[in-house]
Amino acid sequence: VQLQASGGGLVQTGGSLRLSCVASGDRFSDYSMGWFRQAPGKEREFVAVINRSGSTTKYPDSVKGRFTISRDNAKNTVYLHMNSLKPEDTAVYNCAGDYLPTYHGVYSERTRYDSWGQGTLVTVSS
Repeated sequence: VQLQASGGGLVQTGGSLRLSCVASGDRFSDYSMGWFRQAPGKEREFVAVINRSGSTTKYPDSVKGRFTISRDNAKNTVYLHMNSLKPEDTAVYNCAGDYLPTYHGVYSERTRYDSWGQGTLVTVSS
């Protein structure tokens, strides 16, 4: 599946952004979808994941309660709603797909994901 992310930008501390990732190619509903981010000088880290149907999500403690992942399979799109943004959220955000046509769970390990979109930069000013 090919992925195209958008929605990044510059926002002040405490602000909100919504990232979108549109998929094309393979059947979108066969994929669990994740968001990852990479800050300058740091490794890429897991941010959120949602299962094929949208019934299961998972977040790391660093964003839990502030970020929400959702998907619209009719539009082949996954979203990341980010609230109460902090300067430490500044990073390039990537969406990624994990092909799981018969599994309804989720995985957060980035090595599982074989489809990646280009990143979108989120900058949170203090």
